[in-house]
Amino acid sequence: MMMALDVGNSQVYGGVFDQKNKLRFTFRKSSTSNSSSDEFGLFLRGVLKENSIDYREVQHIAACSVVPALDYTIRNCCKRYFGLNPFFLQAGVKTGFKIKYRNPLEVGADRIANSIGAAELFPGKDIIIVDFGTATTFCAVSRDKDYLGGVIAAGVKTSMEALEAKTAKLRVVEIVPRDETLGKSTMESIQSGLYFGNVGMVREIVERLTVEVFSGKKPIVIGTGGFSSLFNKEKLFDKIVPDLVLQGLNVSLRLNI
Repeated sequence: MMMALDVGNSQVYGGVFDQKNKLRFTFRKSSTSNSSSDEFGLFLRGVLKENSIDYREVQHIAACSVVPALDYTIRNCCKRYFGLNPFFLQAGVKTGFKIKYRNPLEVGADRIANSIGAAELFPGKDIIIVDFGTATTFCAVSRDKDYLGGVIAAGVKTSMEALEAKTAKLRVVEIVPRDETLGKSTMESIQSGLYFGNVGMVREIVERLTVEVFSGKKPIVIGTGGFSSLFNKEKLFDKIVPDLVLQGLNVSLRLNI
């Protein structure tokens, strides 16, 4: 079996693939830079046990990280609790992609993993990936497996937390889909701003990327990340793939072993 770990600014998102490359289950854990390797190791072993898997069945661990402070912790956790040296998706490994960023090292490993997963799902297609995480990111991928670039905006939850932190009377609210734009209370007004603000942002940026990058030819638009399913009824995406980053890590590991 293979364990995939996406180490993000807010959470570690993980999953376990079986020998047939089928994703058995996923899990999440909050990520903080002072988390210890023991904390992660005990958590991961516990997750496996709860899903009736012996930790010794895990033969490979693949990770992508945008939190350098946690990289050593994750490596040490894998060695100590699984006896494995983890594969990290980073500069120098095989991806099958040409990175067209001016500085390829600036592209987050999670964005590359998403691109690898998307190309595996839709080979020979132009693709825009919208990932709703701590930041909401847009990635443009060509049918020839060129990573062309992207857009980064504040994430849904990050925007809500900024409102709460920077204002005296606005508070944290539940992030939910809205049917009506006009709010009749402070809570509804914040929810509408978060929801329809992101709907409008996605439509505008996808439209602009389609014209500027793909000469007006409609690409496949994939939604992923924790909040992607929130916008399901808006028909923003051709497909929602919540575990796209894990699928990409699985493919990238196979390219490098």
